[in-house]
Amino acid sequence: MSLTRRQLLASSLAVLAKAAPTRRLSRFDSQAGRLLATLTLEEKVGQMTQPDHKYINNLDDIARLHVGSVLSGGDSDPASGNDWKSWTDLYDRIQSAALTAKPRIPLLYGIDAVHGHNNVIGAVIFPQNIALGCTRDPGLVGRAARVTAEEVRATGIQWAFAPCVAVPQDIRWGRVYEGYSESPDVVEVLGAAAVHGLQGSALDHPLSVAACAKHFVGDGGTSFGTGIRHLLDQGDTRVDEATLRRVHLPGYISAIQAGAVTIMPSYSSWNGVRCSGHRKLLTDILKNELGFEGFLISDYNALDELPGNRKQQVEQSINAGMDMVMVPERYHEFYETLCGLAKSGEVPMTRIDDAVTRILRVKFAMGLMEPNRNLLADRSLHATFGSAEHRAVARECVRKSMVLLKNDKRVLPLARNAARIHIAGKCADDIGNQCGGWTIFWQGASGAVTEGTTILAAMRKASGSSARVTYSRDGNGAAGAAVGVAFIGETPYAEMQGDRMSLDLAAEDVAVVENLKRAGIPVVVVLISGRPLIIESVLERADAVIAAWWPGSEGDGVADVLFGDYKPTGKLSFTWPSRAATSIARSDPGYKTLFPFGYGLSY
Repeated sequence: MSLTRRQLLASSLAVLAKAAPTRRLSRFDSQAGRLLATLTLEEKVGQMTQPDHKYINNLDDIARLHVGSVLSGGDSDPASGNDWKSWTDLYDRIQSAALTAKPRIPLLYGIDAVHGHNNVIGAVIFPQNIALGCTRDPGLVGRAARVTAEEVRATGIQWAFAPCVAVPQDIRWGRVYEGYSESPDVVEVLGAAAVHGLQGSALDHPLSVAACAKHFVGDGGTSFGTGIRHLLDQGDTRVDEATLRRVHLPGYISAIQAGAVTIMPSYSSWNGVRCSGHRKLLTDILKNELGFEGFLISDYNALDELPGNRKQQVEQSINAGMDMVMVPERYHEFYETLCGLAKSGEVPMTRIDDAVTRILRVKFAMGLMEPNRNLLADRSLHATFGSAEHRAVARECVRKSMVLLKNDKRVLPLARNAARIHIAGKCADDIGNQCGGWTIFWQGASGAVTEGTTILAAMRKASGSSARVTYSRDGNGAAGAAVGVAFIGETPYAEMQGDRMSLDLAAEDVAVVENLKRAGIPVVVVLISGRPLIIESVLERADAVIAAWWPGSEGDGVADVLFGDYKPTGKLSFTWPSRAATSIARSDPGYKTLFPFGYGLSY
């Protein structure tokens, strides 16, 4: 790490340490202990149980089982519709059901708000983390997380399963875009900034949400061939402990220092042992060595990946240090199994009490246990949901994350009021394609999935009053234009389905660029993607190339850079591979670089 990076890290963490919520959650142990002493075993186990709302057929289960938390998974929307009112009504129904229980212990409602409140139509959708990593701006990342927290709280929800502090080492992994960088230095700084943005200066503030650093630990380092479909996702990270600590652990250390109150263990394994059942990782390192005082929440159905039957899976995970378990549909089975294991002594009561104490610490710290606290949603926050002010923050994120890779003959910035600009490509007029995965749907989707400004609409607004902007998806019809701009790249994907053997551009995308080039005009290529792609097939044909990643709902930010209202400042957060490489994995001998980590031009 250079002196500059050391200074950046030190100064950022110093600021966060001053502003972060008081980190010693154990200061709430007296309150938690008094409540714990009144709870039955069944009530304690209920606090450790987290079902998905769409599988709760009878709301009475929430109070009867004393459920500690409920979540909405990636495609788990309210039955009444996917808008802020429906989400708010859903939250209020779930929380109201919990408040009928005796003793009265409010529940935490969790959701994957990973680049904005991305499950909800009309929320501001921020650039994915890979793009934010190119900004190298912890202050901006913190502001984006603050907006996310406010929009999450507008629907009543108080817990975001974010930030992801993975350090991806192989860009074929389908979750690469969820990581800020291949560099632990960048992840360390920006992950901490996101935690602070989500949790604010005080956990009990009505606009704060509990953060969740994920996925502990090494999920970005899995070996190719060990994951699902013999690829990478949920695979085995085969490194020694020194490498695990050097590459994959720093983001968790800084997240804890910034005050993160929850951490999610990974589906993946470390040297053959699943992280969600790994006592050394969860208890010895995370809790004992690093002093983490919050609680651990398992990933979605992560129990299923452990060896053995359900009883053995529950026993291994809880005894390893898991505190709350995400059991979307099989929550009755989990509840009964853990109660039985505790009664038989196979899971010690000391472990149950430790888990519940940690959960209660967080609930007390968030002010949920205050007797006069209004725990239903504050509907006055709907006035700023998806507001112009919030969208302006996302637009700034887009501007600062774009990376200029090539600019021959100074084609960029584009001239306003040009006689004609021809726009092309499948990503130009598609809000779903420009937002990527984890947008309204778990895997994301092409099309008009949410509200925002498409890049084509933004380009038309920004081009000038006398300019004419034409569009064709395939690039035909460009003859006579002053310039052609191709918006090409990837369509949305997420975990499991996003792993790829090859990162070559689609033939459709290459054809778009060839059609523009055949028109005899300057050609600009804008890459819309969740990772670096193999681009030599268009690099020589293009006069300028810029990486816009998956920029989210604010296409105006892309136009700001292309027309020169904002000069490119983004620096690559990942090394960009060359087609000449015999391997895409940077650790392999056959790897070759096209653009190095940190590369980025300007005007």
